Amino acid sequence: MGTPVLVLFTQDLRLHDHPALTAALRGSGPVVPLFVLEPALLRRAARNRRAHLGEALADLRAGLRARGGDLVLRRGDTAAEVLALARETGADTVHLSAGVTGFAARREEGLRATGLQVRTHPGLTVVPPGAVTPAGGDHYKVFTPYWRAWEASGWREVLPAPDRLRLPDGLEAGELPDLEDGAEGVGVLAPDRVRGGEAPARERLRSWLGLGLADYGDRHDDLPGAATSGLSADLRFGCLSPLEVATAARDLPGGSEYVRQLAWRDFHHQVTAAFPAINTRDYRPRDREWRTDPEALTAWKEGRTGLPIVDAGMRQLLQEGFMHNRTRMITAAFLTKTLLVHWREGAAHFDAHLTDGDVANEYGNWQWTAGTGNDTRPNRAFNPLRQARRFDPDGEYVRRHVPELAGLSGARAHIPWEEDDGRGVAGYPRPIADPGR
Repeated sequence: MGTPVLVLFTQDLRLHDHPALTAALRGSGPVVPLFVLEPALLRRAARNRRAHLGEALADLRAGLRARGGDLVLRRGDTAAEVLALARETGADTVHLSAGVTGFAARREEGLRATGLQVRTHPGLTVVPPGAVTPAGGDHYKVFTPYWRAWEASGWREVLPAPDRLRLPDGLEAGELPDLEDGAEGVGVLAPDRVRGGEAPARERLRSWLGLGLADYGDRHDDLPGAATSGLSADLRFGCLSPLEVATAARDLPGGSEYVRQLAWRDFHHQVTAAFPAINTRDYRPRDREWRTDPEALTAWKEGRTGLPIVDAGMRQLLQEGFMHNRTRMITAAFLTKTLLVHWREGAAHFDAHLTDGDVANEYGNWQWTAGTGNDTRPNRAFNPLRQARRFDPDGEYVRRHVPELAGLSGARAHIPWEEDDGRGVAGYPRPIADPGR
């Protein structure tokens, strides 16, 4: 029997197309799949993400047990727990997927300081950060040239899930945590959030490829149609491989437009790899004058701005732990460019509720919308009323999420302040800012 090796799972909670796991299984010794629950991270994580994580871990354990292995769970500092398990099993090597955040960099540094051999692998993106770079630079700052290089790059092969694996004898795997416990975490647990785990994620992928993808190019901004993949949380937790999703979709009808969105996801990852402070500092400082307006911020968070399309998006967030990407842009632009409230305030609220929230995409998109990120048009406007009329022309999305306006037919739902001779709709606030025309 060969020497055991460790595989540290992070944002890659799956068995299909897992390069770190595949590399570990090439040896002759037992493979120890490990996930470390860091108390400090769990305490400040969104309750939706905690619950999703717990479900994904349970599903991963079930998949490993079906193949003769198990998922080892430990709680504490990652480097310390990895070192302790290496000493217990006799392992001298740990494999993991390479991350892009500041936390991922500190985690890898801590692992290397233990003296173990640390092997990092791709797996969190389609094209690894740094695999394509501009002449004279370490990352692309604008999407379009990145997209051209990304399209022209070669993709690795999608890897199969393992058939069998085994743990060292006598190893205690540990108990699954109860991460739906409301005593920890931030935000609220959304009643209609998506369930986590590789098995339900792969079912969602099959359904999307077979039933939804073909219409994506024409309907992805159709707010009432909800015609997006619904896979964002699965990709964020790595219950699906972005490479496998892209490979499966690219040659199907509607696939090219959807794969472009996966390239946007990779784009933000390569930006974050070069600028890990994207969640705290302006990527491109604009010397903006931000306002402190607690009342407006609270109205925005609660979906009580009096702008129906904004309120619908904010209420969808609270109900589902998710928001359509179009309304993410509309609501973020309203906060930062109409109310002039700092993007960090809005991003913190999203981070407290989004099941799919992560550093690279969440904060990269917030900065893009606020004009401090990678948008080449930092003063780009998102007039909420024009956006509503274009992407929710009959008011169906608004009525779905703002029940106070359920009695307004068609596009009247977008201009409730004009009802009752300008007195508005009883029980629904008047706009806190100019709604535009």
